[in-house]
Amino acid sequence: MAKVPWITFNNGLKYPMFGLGTWKSEPGKVTQAVKDAIDLGYRHIDCAHVYGNEKEVGAGIAAKIAEGVVKREDLYITSKLWNTYHRGEAVEPALRVTLKNLGLDYLDLYLVHWPFGFKEGDEVFPTGSDGKMQFSDFDYIETWKAMEGVYKKGLVKSIGISNFNKEQIERLLQQATVVPVTNQIELSPFLNQQKLAEYCASKNISITAYSPLGSGEPKLLEDPKLRAIASKHNKTTAQLLIKYPIQRGFICIPKSVTKSRIAENINIFDFEFSAEEMNVLNNLDRNLRTCPFSDTVEHKYYPFHAEY
Repeated sequence: MAKVPWITFNNGLKYPMFGLGTWKSEPGKVTQAVKDAIDLGYRHIDCAHVYGNEKEVGAGIAAKIAEGVVKREDLYITSKLWNTYHRGEAVEPALRVTLKNLGLDYLDLYLVHWPFGFKEGDEVFPTGSDGKMQFSDFDYIETWKAMEGVYKKGLVKSIGISNFNKEQIERLLQQATVVPVTNQIELSPFLNQQKLAEYCASKNISITAYSPLGSGEPKLLEDPKLRAIASKHNKTTAQLLIKYPIQRGFICIPKSVTKSRIAENINIFDFEFSAEEMNVLNNLDRNLRTCPFSDTVEHKYYPFHAEY
């Protein structure tokens, strides 16, 4: 079974640097994917309310605990607060829905999914009669204070952020009593996030890389330089793209529901890139963001107008 390395968060807790992503994982396939992943040695599963599949993830977790394959404390389960729950009083009830759906009594890590809020209600993507996304203007500082509250209650072991830029993190840290343990951001050789990663490191905030395969961006998977390095190590380009953030010291959470891919994705701990190869990979950056969430560009807390 693969030896997955660990990262130590700023609160002293350890977390596996590799996990299973569940974004866009089709309903009906997620439970089996989670079961397969746990059988193959995955211990970290990344979820979110907005993915609409936490009950199925929970069923997979429960099955493997019941079989005695793992105990709850062997698993590291992340979820994320959705944008419609940014009002302070809405945070704990939203978390409790996620816990119920996952069949858990605590989360290992809970993230604020985006810095901006949406109109409250049952619709995850509330739109007006004009077809535009309906925003709320709750300040993410208010949201973070409530995140600190659920952390202090022991409902979550660690708290963090996702898709926050430098300025937003700086503002958050001025008022936070608990420093986020991680910032989960899109990251690949085409969007290497060097400046944001350096800034986060200076604040002892780890990086978690999502969409390491560029959400299937063909330019990335077919890039000749990437393919050449991958074949030198007898690996696929996808394996190279997953290894890249991990070798930089970041967490990586590739998604798949296909057993052979789930197995392939974790088979990356038997090689290392040379310094020269890392240099090639680091120089491929072209600021290619495949998850810009363009419907939200008009929100005052939209994070990607900033350079980083």
